[in-house]
Formats: sequence, C-alpha cells, structure tokens
Amino acid sequence: MRYTLLLHYPEMTADDLGPEALAEGQEAFAAYAATLHSAGVLLGAEVLQPSSSTTTLRADGGTVQVQDGPFADTKDQLGGTFVIDVPDLDTAIEWAKQAPSMDYGAGGVEVRPGAVHTVDGVWTANG
Repeated sequence: MRYTLLLHYPEMTADDLGPEALAEGQEAFAAYAATLHSAGVLLGAEVLQPSSSTTTLRADGGTVQVQDGPFADTKDQLGGTFVIDVPDLDTAIEWAKQAPSMDYGAGGVEVRPGAVHTVDGVWTANG
C-alpha cells in the first residue's frame, strides 16, 4: 500500500539555521532517505521550495482565483514528501516516526494513504 509522508515544520532560511544546523538537517534527511531506500520502501521523495513560492488556486462561483502564497497561514508549512510502499498503516507510522522533521516542532508528519497513482501514464488504484 502506498502512503505519502507529508512533513510539516517551521520554515527557516539557511541564514536563520546557520551552516552547522543546515548541514545537520541535510545529513539527517539524506540518512532517512537512504534508510527508506535500503529497506526497499521508498518510491520517491521531494524537498519543496519555501511556501513563499507557492501559488494556490481556488474555485469561487465558477471563477478560478490564483493567489500567491500558501493556502494555510500557519507557522509550520509543508516542507517535503516521501512516498513509500509498505504493507499497512502501522508500518507507515513506524517509518513516519523516524522522519527528521519529527524533531523540528509541532507540525509533525501527516501519513496519508494514496487513493490512486500513475506510472507511465497508467492510473492504478492503491491497495
């Protein structure tokens, strides 16, 4: 079963973090990705650009509104994702507990099962 681990944490610039903390964070995420890969469960991962580069679209009365910035105005933002393929939710939760962002604040990790996915243009139901 495919699950996406949505990592939420406070956004900070490289200058805010400082070189040592930035290097530690990069090493932690690289090690986490390597561990998931070695276990054969990692399907993909992505670090996202800062939320300030987000564009949000909303439908309102048949008109599409395009807004600069994130939809949610919170301290913690979606910072990245890992897509994993594991047998069940309990296993996905165990992997999510190991995400480095669990140490970065209240945002935590959202574990969400995929409904459908596409590979090479072919849609497949999850499960």
